[in-house]
Amino acid sequence: MTTSSDPIKFFAATDVGRVREHNEDNFLVDKKLQFFIVCDGMGGHAAGEVASAIAVRAVHEEVKKEREMLQDFARGTRGTSGVTTKDVLALLEMAVQRACSKVHEAAQNDDGKRGMGTTLSSLLLLGHTAFIAHVGDSRIYMERSGAVTQITEDHTVMNELIRRGKLTEEQIAKVKQKNAITRAVGVYERVDVDTLTFEVLPGDSFLLASDGLTGYLDGPEELADFLLEEDGQNAVRGLVTLANGRGGKDNITCIMVHVNGEIDDAKERAARVAQKREVLAKMPIFARLQDSELMRVMQVVEVRPFANGQTVITEGEKGDELFIVLSGAVNVLRGTEELARFGPGEHFGEMALIRSVPRSATVTSAGASELMVIKRSDFFEILRNEHQAAVKILWQFLGVLADRLDQTTSELRDARMKELEQDVEVDDATVEIFPTFSSHAARR
Repeated sequence: MTTSSDPIKFFAATDVGRVREHNEDNFLVDKKLQFFIVCDGMGGHAAGEVASAIAVRAVHEEVKKEREMLQDFARGTRGTSGVTTKDVLALLEMAVQRACSKVHEAAQNDDGKRGMGTTLSSLLLLGHTAFIAHVGDSRIYMERSGAVTQITEDHTVMNELIRRGKLTEEQIAKVKQKNAITRAVGVYERVDVDTLTFEVLPGDSFLLASDGLTGYLDGPEELADFLLEEDGQNAVRGLVTLANGRGGKDNITCIMVHVNGEIDDAKERAARVAQKREVLAKMPIFARLQDSELMRVMQVVEVRPFANGQTVITEGEKGDELFIVLSGAVNVLRGTEELARFGPGEHFGEMALIRSVPRSATVTSAGASELMVIKRSDFFEILRNEHQAAVKILWQFLGVLADRLDQTTSELRDARMKELEQDVEVDDATVEIFPTFSSHAARR
């Protein structure tokens, strides 16, 4: 039971649907940890129900073991252990891998359950930060300021074909097994786990749901009215009714989570989140990313403050970071000559994301400034794990390099023209000097 003073409100519902004989979905709500899981099992002879139950229990047990660390992070102190967002994400991934191993082991020990597995979508809220671990085609949506976004990616044949651009939508519609999942917990001993972290704001709402619901949705925007409804229990019942009304061919499970708090008190944080997103979205490298893909970039961004005159990078030194001006300005220097001044939204050092090369100039802060920083290792991690986003980023990166090459070529052309102009001036001066010298010599 939740009250208005609780940091969150949550509501859950599950239903067998109109076709299946038993419910293979399982879910978890841990109010104290603010931890939520939805699993959709698969396998004959009720094996799916076993797989989803094992997975929910195993993940929960592993996360509970680190309750003190998570509480430390949530309080914002991080204690003496220096807990980071990467540590929490690593914990969630380890917990899912442990669950995967246990489901697989149970299947190996029972011939009737061979090949059983389950999807898994989990949400952990710690203070102002959300953490997600996800496998399969259950989904997590987020509503913020009336807009609903799907923040997990379906691991299905259809989505894989779309991402790779191998077939048209008409061709994909004819694929018989297009909805088959490509990743599941327990089918093999290990599984690739998608993880994500981002800042949450008062008023944000989340929906975790199995595909018994999401398979009937025309788009995320259809969820807006449900996620904004004040009576959350009525909303989740309404979602179950919607899925059953459109066929109810599968089990239906959904958990709705609403973040409480005074929205006015978080206006500054909300503005900062919006500002970071807007600056990243306008960068050529990230300009073609969707909201969910941009969230994956935002999770690796670090914001650093710089004092007036403080050096950001030094000419000749090798670096591994891209810098984007969030506020204030920076000066670009070569020696003592000022080459340029960059303001909000402008960036420098992008070549350091690709290879370790000496910096071509020194950059110092012009007054107080804040810079967003992306490290090469984090950039490569995005490219490795987010294939669809990687194609867009690298394609845009080629465009940036081409523009820089054109700019360099233009500067070299201008420099060459100035040299030629100077040569012409020297030649003209020589023509003037030599006649004078010759007539003087003749007079002598």
